[in-house]
Amino acid sequence: MKKKRLFQILSRAERSDVVRLGEELQQQYPVTIVKKPEKSLTMIQMREPVKNSLFYIGETMVTEAVVTLADTVGTAVTMGDDFEKTLYMAIIDAAMNKGVFAHQDLLLQWEQAQRRKLEQENAMFQKTKVDFHSMDAEAAQ
Repeated sequence: MKKKRLFQILSRAERSDVVRLGEELQQQYPVTIVKKPEKSLTMIQMREPVKNSLFYIGETMVTEAVVTLADTVGTAVTMGDDFEKTLYMAIIDAAMNKGVFAHQDLLLQWEQAQRRKLEQENAMFQKTKVDFHSMDAEAAQ
């Protein structure tokens, strides 16, 4: 699983689920905290759609952590200040990097549940969407 997909799943996952999974890995393998979770600021980069150029929209607070799991490095950076979740995300990343992570199926289940939830939310928003073309047709009559 690619890093981007892994961290999308983990960042959207319930905090308690990530903590439970990370604690399980921590009990199985020696984990050393290289950089304890701490707050930081980072710039958010966006792409302007007309000229397709990059610009910085502003700063946001993030939490970052670095661990080693049996001499394999894992890192995590998350928006917000949830130190515990970020730490366990770094442990999960280290387990993935080492190749000892055995819960791919669980991550896929979380991803499916997240996708269903997002689709439900999008369906709710679609109900409130205004169709300006139909308003033009009504005005023309």
